[in-house]
Amino acid sequence: MEQDHGKPPRAHAVHADPSSRSVEVEPLPAKVRAAPETKSPAKWAYERLILYIKNFEDQLDSDHEVAMGFTGSSAGVLRIEGIGYFDPDIVTFYGSDGDGTRTQLIQHVTQLSVTLRAIRALAESVEPRRIGFRLVSDLEDEEVS
Repeated sequence: MEQDHGKPPRAHAVHADPSSRSVEVEPLPAKVRAAPETKSPAKWAYERLILYIKNFEDQLDSDHEVAMGFTGSSAGVLRIEGIGYFDPDIVTFYGSDGDGTRTQLIQHVTQLSVTLRAIRALAESVEPRRIGFRLVSDLEDEEVS
């Protein structure tokens, strides 16, 4: 997406339910608004993924956690327990699959396609684990680079 230098990125969404809230219609944190053209594709994707994950989690009940579904494979889902990026073009998801097996997805930004899914929280967890809040906190604490 081509950006005008010095202007925040454009985003837009229309929902059937006018009270629906999504990343595209919410105010952007300052660090996400800041000069997307100066960020690597990995960092730019990482910052926006954080917003999508946090927004998705905000809409979950206490019995569910966020996970990613995989397309085109029988790998199932990955319970998102961490997300990172490696400049200039890699985004990594850390977590576990439905059986609790440690899982990591390393994705090139040109191949990035993420399906967020609500899955039942782990039985041993008193409360669902929420990563979105931690990710947004990290995004806000990170130095602008």
